[in-house]
Amino acid sequence: MRLSRMLPLSSSAINNGSHISSSTLPPSFYSLTSRQPSINPKNPITRNFISLNKSSFPPRKYSIFTNKQNMSTVCSSKSDNGSHDSPFQGGESFFREVLSSMEAVYLSRNPTAKAVLELVGSVADDQICYDHFAFRTFGVNGYGIDSMAKFFLDFGYTPREELRFPAKKLRALWFSPPSVPTPHGGSGVNGPLPRVFVSELLVDQMSPETQDIIRKYTGISGSGNKHAALASALGSLTWEKPLHSEFQQLARESEYAAWTLVNGYALNHATISTHQLKSRLRDIKNLNQFIEKNGFKLNSEGGTLKVSPDGLLQQSSTVADSILFQFSDGLTESVPCSYIEFAERLVLPQYSNLPLEEVQEHHRRDGFEVGNADKIFESTSKEQLTRKAA
Repeated sequence: MRLSRMLPLSSSAINNGSHISSSTLPPSFYSLTSRQPSINPKNPITRNFISLNKSSFPPRKYSIFTNKQNMSTVCSSKSDNGSHDSPFQGGESFFREVLSSMEAVYLSRNPTAKAVLELVGSVADDQICYDHFAFRTFGVNGYGIDSMAKFFLDFGYTPREELRFPAKKLRALWFSPPSVPTPHGGSGVNGPLPRVFVSELLVDQMSPETQDIIRKYTGISGSGNKHAALASALGSLTWEKPLHSEFQQLARESEYAAWTLVNGYALNHATISTHQLKSRLRDIKNLNQFIEKNGFKLNSEGGTLKVSPDGLLQQSSTVADSILFQFSDGLTESVPCSYIEFAERLVLPQYSNLPLEEVQEHHRRDGFEVGNADKIFESTSKEQLTRKAA
């Protein structure tokens, strides 16, 4: 297995904020020609506003949550074979290039995600398929779920279930991908299209101080909510860099709010579909042991393995990487970035007699669970970031 968009970013890259471009942009975006040295996955990395030269990237082989009463179906249609049948709309190659750019930013900032993808893919030369991509948003003034969802809806994604997280003051909606043939051997963003999970902070439920800060920066952004997907693909904030004191205020009240203030629409996490692996790592328990044995720390909130009440959705995740962020007042602090998740979807009882080689994705447990997702959110929490590895 080969990963593309391998984006090492040096720790000297600092001082200018929180933006990084991807290699799918036109040539005019590429102004920085110096190559960056390799990074140490164990150390925090810094984030800056730079444009990368296309030659910095290797040739592309492939680009690289339960509380049922809180879950209500928004839209769900299945074809006769059990799959969700919504046709792809628009240019597929363009859509996949945007996903590739989102992935590129994600890999450049999160050495753990990059290393884990390489590590898992190296076992039996396996190919990686993504279960879902997840994004965080501010639920105010059009900057919430709709801002990111619009891009995916335009290309044929279907809204499915809403999930509520009262303690965290969050809501989320997930979207199933459209039907599109997958090229033989396609993997990563060139494989089966991922589900999309978009959450939002219920800003109106926050303290007046926190509301004022969030409304200040979304207000500064103007119409930036209309360009959420572009911001994600570029790795750019649509608002200005905040003051350090404002970040601290949000962090005291909501880790989610603080994360979103400095990361914006950047990909919060990508999820490996473990059951689509060919090696013994298709069993998520084996995968978790393998990841920890290789020195990576897993999110321990609620146990390393998060299991839905029906036992058919099993999830785990690494702890987020940290990155140095320079605030508008010149102060620099390490802030949480993103992480990588793993999901195994087991075969539904009605299909238990199918031979393994005949089992397809629509034969497996779909959707998300509030209980699982609530604990996965903790992957970016200070408690998990500062916890010593087992």
